[in-house]
Amino acid sequence: MKRRQFLSISATFTGGALIVPNFLYALKNQTFVNSSSECLIFIQLNGGNDGLNTFIPYDDPLYKILRPNIGFSKEEVINKSNGMGFHPILTGISNIQQNGDLSVIQNVGYPEPNRSHFRSQEIWQTASASNEYLSYGWLGRYLDLQCNDHMPTAGINLDTIDNLSLKGEEPNFITVNNLNQFKQREPEHETMKLSGNPQLDFARKISFSVNEGSEEIQKALKKSKKEISYPKSQLASKMEWIARLIKGNLNSKVYYTSLNGFDTHNNQLGVHQNKLKELDEVVTAFYQDLKNARLLEQATIVIFSEFGRRVKDNGSGTDHGTAAPMLIIGGKNKSVVFGENPDLKNLDNGDLIYKIDFRSVYATLLNDKMVFNPKDIGINNDLLKGVF
Repeated sequence: MKRRQFLSISATFTGGALIVPNFLYALKNQTFVNSSSECLIFIQLNGGNDGLNTFIPYDDPLYKILRPNIGFSKEEVINKSNGMGFHPILTGISNIQQNGDLSVIQNVGYPEPNRSHFRSQEIWQTASASNEYLSYGWLGRYLDLQCNDHMPTAGINLDTIDNLSLKGEEPNFITVNNLNQFKQREPEHETMKLSGNPQLDFARKISFSVNEGSEEIQKALKKSKKEISYPKSQLASKMEWIARLIKGNLNSKVYYTSLNGFDTHNNQLGVHQNKLKELDEVVTAFYQDLKNARLLEQATIVIFSEFGRRVKDNGSGTDHGTAAPMLIIGGKNKSVVFGENPDLKNLDNGDLIYKIDFRSVYATLLNDKMVFNPKDIGINNDLLKGVF
């Protein structure tokens, strides 16, 4: 088995029991280069969230002209300011902004945008150019340099499959589908005898670290408890687990999860509202959970999608587009609306023209929140001044 193939398998939990060899022992003295308690939490909205109906340019007359079937009136939009406001279902997120804990970064995208879900997600997850293909994710590359040694819980991915964002030369993350079914098998021996076969010893060490990761997760869960009520949904369960792990001092640098269902070609008003309602309720609960625990300042929540939707509706929905807003909650952000309002007059073949490169957002997160130079992992974009 090739080394990369083994890494992708050995560092992944997909629910159910974790099976590891009996010869494993606990790895010790695993530390980060930067010992700060800051962490990043990503919620990826899969399918291409309609940014124009999430953070709405209600004051631009072109908005209703171009969206006669799905556009919202000025009276429906909530938390209005400077010609922009939120979808009426986003009451919790609007309150978070009013509390001074949410920033909106407008018109985020990249040059030569790709409207394929798979390829655009890959571009966002690797921080590549649109014509560039990278094997490792931007967070995986960060963790490779951030970890003094291989650390299986440096990143936690709550999903059924691995996330390319976290893939690095070393498997410094674990994918967990269901922590309720997460089990651990205790090693029978405290030490491991090396075989002299480099490939076999490598496999043993990696398996070892996976077991260590399971132990650390269980310890964190035992240290924390359920303190507020979350909604009933898969995303809610994942975010509640993330909150438990943060409160239990797991000290992971990155938490990642996703919400599907944003490919709203048809019946957008109802479908999009339901998905935004789920997001709003979960994010509000998670926000309150961390705030109650006095951990919101060290946790930065980032909500984004692989692209936005076309400006003009297609009758009952919207087709694949380009730029869209990103939301940032917590992390001592300055609660600003960063960037210009969407320009609905000057479009590129019916799509918004991006104004802020998503890699500038990544660079800012790494520099301002993780005390890490983004150029070390090949992100050379300018920082956004005034977000944090």
